[in-house]
Amino acid sequence: MNLSYVSTRGAMESASFSEILLGGLAPDGGLVVPREYPQVDAATLESWRGLDYRALAFEVLSRYATDIDRADLRALVDRTYTAQAFGSDEITPVVELEPGLHLLRLSNGPTLAFKDIAMQLLGNLFEYVLAREGRQLNVLGATSGDTGSAAEYALRGKRNVRVFMLSPDGRMSRFQRAQMYSLHDPNIFNIAIAGVFDDCQDLVKAVSADLAFKTRYSIGTVNSINWARVAAQVVYYFKAYFAVTSENSGKVSFSVPSGNFGDVLAGHIARMMGLPIARLVVATNENDVLDEFFRTGSYRVRGASETFETSSPSMDISKASNFERFIFDLLDRDPDRLASLWLRLEREGSFDLAGSVEFTALARFGMVSGTSRHADRIATIRAASERYSIVVDTHTADGLHVAQQYREPGVPMVCLETAQPVKFAAAIREALGVEPPRPEAVAGLEERAQLFTRMPADLRLLKRFVAERCVAA
Repeated sequence: MNLSYVSTRGAMESASFSEILLGGLAPDGGLVVPREYPQVDAATLESWRGLDYRALAFEVLSRYATDIDRADLRALVDRTYTAQAFGSDEITPVVELEPGLHLLRLSNGPTLAFKDIAMQLLGNLFEYVLAREGRQLNVLGATSGDTGSAAEYALRGKRNVRVFMLSPDGRMSRFQRAQMYSLHDPNIFNIAIAGVFDDCQDLVKAVSADLAFKTRYSIGTVNSINWARVAAQVVYYFKAYFAVTSENSGKVSFSVPSGNFGDVLAGHIARMMGLPIARLVVATNENDVLDEFFRTGSYRVRGASETFETSSPSMDISKASNFERFIFDLLDRDPDRLASLWLRLEREGSFDLAGSVEFTALARFGMVSGTSRHADRIATIRAASERYSIVVDTHTADGLHVAQQYREPGVPMVCLETAQPVKFAAAIREALGVEPPRPEAVAGLEERAQLFTRMPADLRLLKRFVAERCVAA
């Protein structure tokens, strides 16, 4: 059966996976979602338990990419998830820290961050579909640190693809800047925007909303609003579940460091598919917009002046792009109600579901939340080193800290890793007094020549920059 995709705001005709793969926002300004979530029954779940990562990824993704030839999809998955790219055939190994507490290692890819898991697949999917259809694609993205480098490493040198990546000037770690800006491939363009991540994200959305420009210059996206990225991340929730359980009768909780809501959304989707998840813990930093919503029902985006620069910078986000997909499900998939809420959000900067039937029913989705501050993450990094002899990055520390509030007897808690600690060396030095371990592949990275363009947060200038470097359709 072919799965079709619709918009959260209800005004997009049904489309196939390949048709929505290369795009960003839906034409009506919403986000694309499957018309329904594929269901995984108990027998199927049991049959997946013994699969390796590649076979499991194929089983999950084949339920979403139903218009891609199965043999071709299997080949794409097999080419993506290799020991050479991810350090071992496990791809996402799980480490037991102590009884009932586990760490899902997601940072063994080329850019040392969890974004590689989805982005490496996305690069191969893009190249496959573009070649099949004889098209070109100009990818426009925004990053708070890790998405940008993961996208660029996945798409560098790919045929028929150019990448224009926006990042907040001066607000990433030194390592993150070097990882992106040291790439000199002719199809990669780094643009440092004067502002915060949300300014970058707003520019990407504004370009996507200009349908004439988007069509003329074949604009696509790799941000977490890209559905294929989210679908690829669903896989490791199943993999982790199997790793920490011996049978499918028990439930597992996951703690997820959260900024743009894409990673935890993948867990929500796995749960909607039938994976026995007890709780999804949304762990935020000082930019606690999501925590405020789950505690109070009020979703209030912040402006640049209210967005804090923190030691877990990839979560310095005050407008979570993927949140719309979750609210769509919370509203029982009512596109008119969703569109009304987002219109209010655009006009007033907030909406409030406190007291509503939907907010009262929030518990059935298993979502809970908490916040971690700088002192919390530093203390957590120290504790992890002392107790478990591991060094974790600042974002993972946020997830570990918040997870402690929600541990339950008999329910394994799996904390999702964000990145390797070398990407946030200053915080590691503060916490442990030593330099974090540095993989040989990134030796001397910060000393490499960097190539990027500084630009104000100006839509007109951005469009001109893209247009001058693209071939119009």
